[in-house]
Amino acid sequence: MSFVKALRSSIAPAVRTHRTVPSSLLASTRAARTASPFVHQQTRTMASAQFLEEIKKRRTYYNISNKSPIPDARVEEIVKQIVLNVPSSFNSQSSRVVVLFKKEHEKLWDFASEILKPIVPEQQWPTTAGKLASFKAGYGTILFFEDQVPVRELQKNFPLYQESFPAWSEHTSGMIQFATWTSLELEGFGASLQHYNPLIDQKVKSEWNIPDSWNLIAQMPFGTPSAPPTEKKFSPIEERVKVFGNL
Repeated sequence: MSFVKALRSSIAPAVRTHRTVPSSLLASTRAARTASPFVHQQTRTMASAQFLEEIKKRRTYYNISNKSPIPDARVEEIVKQIVLNVPSSFNSQSSRVVVLFKKEHEKLWDFASEILKPIVPEQQWPTTAGKLASFKAGYGTILFFEDQVPVRELQKNFPLYQESFPAWSEHTSGMIQFATWTSLELEGFGASLQHYNPLIDQKVKSEWNIPDSWNLIAQMPFGTPSAPPTEKKFSPIEERVKVFGNL
């Protein structure tokens, strides 16, 4: 089930029958209507709890198989919708994505192994080889890029911010990575985020005819989970978030 469908199914009973909706939620819904007529209708009738719950469920899966719970076309549509709708600084729309399935996906991790083996210390190679094999065991890999052509154009047109545009473009890439990761897990996949760039950059560009202006940012191998994720530990949230002026 897609994220949007999951949200709709979770809120539909509450929308149809007010008796099932907590008074606090009804009050917040009325307040939202009063506060702004521009809020999307979907957000007026649902709380953020479901969205936050899905964020909590997103985990790093290193043990994945080459099975898929959904058609390839569905993965493609998810990626396209995310790239289309995630915001970007100055509406640069600089993010680029490549999706590799099956043999093309396996080819990527074979390339990574060929490139890394001569430069990784011999005593460390078994660990590295094991990691690469676990990624190759998956169903596909999503490659995230940032196109430097629109970035350079913004630097030219807005020289006051020219040093910031490369970082701002990667902010967009990060949002796309997170949205993609969470969406894949909602569909039944497990995934992780890897960074073997710049070591594999040239091989990737030559093999899949990627424009030189596309900078590789990250790689996301995905597949059906074959083992649960490891326990996640959290630093104290009080040390990470500060709030001022709250009631």
